[in-house]
Amino acid sequence: MVALYIVLALIAAFIAVVLIRTARFKPPAEKGGEPEPVSFDKDGAVAALQELVRCRTVSFYDHSLEDDAEFEKLVSLLPKLYPEVARVCTLIRLPDRGLLYKWEGEEHDEPVILMSHYDVVPVNEEGWTKPPFDAVIEDGVLYGRGCVDTKLTLNGILFAANHLIAQGFKPKKDIYFAFSGGEEVNGLGAVHIVDWFKEQGITPAFVLDEGGAVVEKIFPGVSRPCALIGIAEKGLMNVEFRVSSPGGHSSAPKPHTPIGILSRACVRLENRPFKMRLAGPAAKMFDTLGRYSTFAYRLIFANLWCFGGIINMLAKKSGGEMNAMMRTTVAFTMASGSQAPNVIPPSAAFVANMRLNPHDTIDSAVAYIKKVIKDDTVQITVGKESMNPSVISETDCPAWETIAQAVADTWRGCIVSPYLMVACSDSRHYGRISNRVYRFSAADLTADERSGIHGNDEHIRLDVIYRTVEFFIRLMQKC
Repeated sequence: MVALYIVLALIAAFIAVVLIRTARFKPPAEKGGEPEPVSFDKDGAVAALQELVRCRTVSFYDHSLEDDAEFEKLVSLLPKLYPEVARVCTLIRLPDRGLLYKWEGEEHDEPVILMSHYDVVPVNEEGWTKPPFDAVIEDGVLYGRGCVDTKLTLNGILFAANHLIAQGFKPKKDIYFAFSGGEEVNGLGAVHIVDWFKEQGITPAFVLDEGGAVVEKIFPGVSRPCALIGIAEKGLMNVEFRVSSPGGHSSAPKPHTPIGILSRACVRLENRPFKMRLAGPAAKMFDTLGRYSTFAYRLIFANLWCFGGIINMLAKKSGGEMNAMMRTTVAFTMASGSQAPNVIPPSAAFVANMRLNPHDTIDSAVAYIKKVIKDDTVQITVGKESMNPSVISETDCPAWETIAQAVADTWRGCIVSPYLMVACSDSRHYGRISNRVYRFSAADLTADERSGIHGNDEHIRLDVIYRTVEFFIRLMQKC
């Protein structure tokens, strides 16, 4: 009987702890007051973006396919589209299509760096309903390759600066505009820009690049729009799994062919995903957004020490971005083998694209792969372009508060939250000079607009273009 009472007491204590933690898991008090309104030439902002989109700045891994004239066309347009920027700011051209503008402020220590890239991915014109480089506007929507990724940002930065300069504004700190022309193919433009900052001994107050956006219905139980600001991005690994054999005729196969062995390794990896990591950027996002969720979800997110297994189970089952933020992922994307159906290949290979959680490294990921597949006949080769995860940026600092306030002032009522960017960007290079590198695309994007990025009929609403410019005006006014 005593044992029963002890069990009941423990259960009651457990329930009490869970409920108390849930009750205390509330959002912080919201700041009152309305921000000052911002006005500028909205039609001019749209027209400038149209001109940028009409430049066919398509980058390829095979650089011989690129049209250098189109890249130069865009660069030559910038002084015409943003004349005040050209008049006041110094332009430094760096190798591999790096562009660096300096807008001199009243003080020169700890400048701000605002980033974008002006190259775009190729298009399959047959899949588009609108010409991809004509910048057509229909029903308040602009269509064109790069209108989101990321000429929207480039235009937002330069149009905002052009507007402020024309108004006689001078920033307190120096502001640099850093643009690369090869981000989509892991080009070196951003590397050269960072090298320049390093050579000059410049440590920025913060760096802001593309990344998260203002989105809706992306977190369980949260109905309000969420502004996701990336504070880190995952590492990248392209891994080749190869099996060699004597080959031979398919009429007399051995028990396991190279492709069969590779398939077994593939299934083992997919069935035993990397460990979930409820720490770092993912934990900060859960802690921020979970407080705005419904009671049932708040109960879970307030007590991840107890219910983390539920989150892990749901994430593994559903996959997608939520799962990707919590673990290293493996996606098998390529396969090669025999050139004929009746020939056992002497060599076969699978290729996996892996994105590394900030708590993993290239070496630790390879070790885990070998542990799981348990097959020394599978040769593992890591691609030279692989890279470890980025530095995790601070959130308890003035830089974060500055960006977060500019976001909140532009998108009233949204929740500002850190998150982990699962894709790669040029901003990863800036970890060499700063631990305050943030990733926010300064746009409120629908699911349909997000799906157009790198896809057919990339498009953006005109009112989003306005808010992108508004955000950068507000941000620069705070710098």
